[in-house]
Amino acid sequence: MASSILLEVVSPNGAVCAKDISMLIVRSTGGELGILPRHAPLITGLVPHAMRVKVQNQEELIACAGGFMEVTPKKITVLANAAEESGNIDVNRAQQAYSRAKARIEEFKRAPKEHEDIDIDRAELALARAKARLLATGTSFN
Repeated sequence: MASSILLEVVSPNGAVCAKDISMLIVRSTGGELGILPRHAPLITGLVPHAMRVKVQNQEELIACAGGFMEVTPKKITVLANAAEESGNIDVNRAQQAYSRAKARIEEFKRAPKEHEDIDIDRAELALARAKARLLATGTSFN
């Protein structure tokens, strides 16, 4: 039985990662999925989250801002709206984005009529992306 599968993560900015892994855990539009070598073919949408990449006995995290994933028995391709390996994430910037998005959502919920200019869907998506980036770095938020 194959002990690894090729993972390629690509964003509009270019290749984020290409490596042989032993398992990938992602959050799809249908729920959480674990992908092992020789997995059945699959195509699914991804929501913003921190992907868990297992390489032998170690786990790495990659922030994913949503996108799509294609799985074949020998390869996983993630086409992400944006993606960053944990070591490349600017934690201060992610915390600022989290605080801004959370404040905009709270403003809108407090007085929706006064804040009609706030695009609540966009703010919630920005919050989800910031959470994914912070989770990937192991930084707490609240």
